[in-house]
Amino acid sequence: MDARPLLKGGNPILGFNPLPNRRLVVQKPYKNKSSVVLGILARPADDVRAPSKQEAAALTVYKDNWFERLAIHHLSRSVQSTIGSKNDEKGYESLVEAARTTSLNFDPIKQRQLVTQSLQKAFPWPILSMESSIRTLLPAELKLTREFFAIFTTWFFSWLVGASEVKETELNGRREKNVVHIKKCRFLEASNCVGMCINLCKMPTQKFIKDSLGMPVNMVPNFDDMSCEMIFGENPPDVSDDPAFKQPCYKL
Repeated sequence: MDARPLLKGGNPILGFNPLPNRRLVVQKPYKNKSSVVLGILARPADDVRAPSKQEAAALTVYKDNWFERLAIHHLSRSVQSTIGSKNDEKGYESLVEAARTTSLNFDPIKQRQLVTQSLQKAFPWPILSMESSIRTLLPAELKLTREFFAIFTTWFFSWLVGASEVKETELNGRREKNVVHIKKCRFLEASNCVGMCINLCKMPTQKFIKDSLGMPVNMVPNFDDMSCEMIFGENPPDVSDDPAFKQPCYKL
């Protein structure tokens, strides 16, 4: 059985319980905006395991160049610094291990906050310091801006999410290339966890890009084939209406 807790009705709580002796998990509302989530552990959280050797052998093989290795190391160290826990793993596994530690020791709301802080640490400060200028020069209302964000993401973040491409869609009755289609998400494949995908990637990334760069983005993961779409210019749905939160945990 899966080690992750379940929502009432059989859906995932999308987080881990750091207290394995507690069978009932209650997630309190955050600023009266989050729903209360109840969950029951199928087994203690410390039994959560990494993929087996057979599973690992089937994973996509990445040959990161020096820039990609540097970026992975930088983000991993930012996460480790934020959560106050170091690991000795190398490369992308170091980032996944830092994320796994976060998921095991903090509730879902805190996980999202910590990753958002990590992104703020990791992102080049000269760009973040120009937030108001970016919002003025690249307003989210412009088609050109949304398409720029999509192209920029495919060019500079394949080391984080894997291979991706820009796709055309319809927004406000117009066709535009504002969608990034991630063919097989590297983080989801490596973590093999629905909760980590949502709490440590989807939710904090949406918040960071909107708050820091002024661009709303809706991330739509497909847990069947591990693909994902980032729709720039589209606000994500409320948690209660987001299909991602109705996805059951993977069966390991």
